[in-house]
Amino acid sequence: MALLKLSLMAFSFVFWAAGLTMLTLGIWAKISLGSYLVLSANQYPNTPFILLATGAAVLVWGFLGCFSAATEHRCLLRTYAVFQLAVLAAGLAAGLSALFYRRDIAEGFRAGLREAVRAYGEDEQKADALDSLQRALDCCGAESYRDWLASPWSLAQPGRNGSVPGSCCRARRGCQHSPLPPEARGIHRDGCFAKVSGFVSDNLFYIATAALGLALLQGVGIVLACLLAARLRPAPR
Repeated sequence: MALLKLSLMAFSFVFWAAGLTMLTLGIWAKISLGSYLVLSANQYPNTPFILLATGAAVLVWGFLGCFSAATEHRCLLRTYAVFQLAVLAAGLAAGLSALFYRRDIAEGFRAGLREAVRAYGEDEQKADALDSLQRALDCCGAESYRDWLASPWSLAQPGRNGSVPGSCCRARRGCQHSPLPPEARGIHRDGCFAKVSGFVSDNLFYIATAALGLALLQGVGIVLACLLAARLRPAPR
């Protein structure tokens, strides 16, 4: 039973570390990605808060799992196993939802980018988010820089060739973007949607592997907690 106890304590530490990682990701998402979430036509305002809340809960329960194993508290061990099962079910539900609705999520982001281009200069929050995204990913527009040429903002600018924001420029100095020079020299031509989709596709294997590994880890934790609780004698009344 000592080996079982140590195994559960080791698992609880790993689970606690996973909670700390989720909490860190939630803070990072809130700080770094909060502005980008407004670009999606779908509503995901609480995504960073979900990560923060889940990470905090896993941190607390990771500590309680280690405590219950160390003190051999039978009731707490069973509660810990139930919590693990609930987290596993919630994670699987979230993963399957993202898998089944990935096309809707992608189309929502595409529509949001197009709307941000159309409303550029009218919605300052979306304009700032779009400028930040274009600078970060070296992209311009939703599908390509040509999205800007038919936008109300571009049509209101002087010049025959249309205009793009300064965030589309390859370099801050010497970039002619309003109006555009012939052949649109000096600006990024690729659209932001393809850049974001490519990043997600390139890392999808790693995301799926991490999710599967976490699910297997939680399954091990449930088994360990149940086995240890079953081997402990009930407290005398």
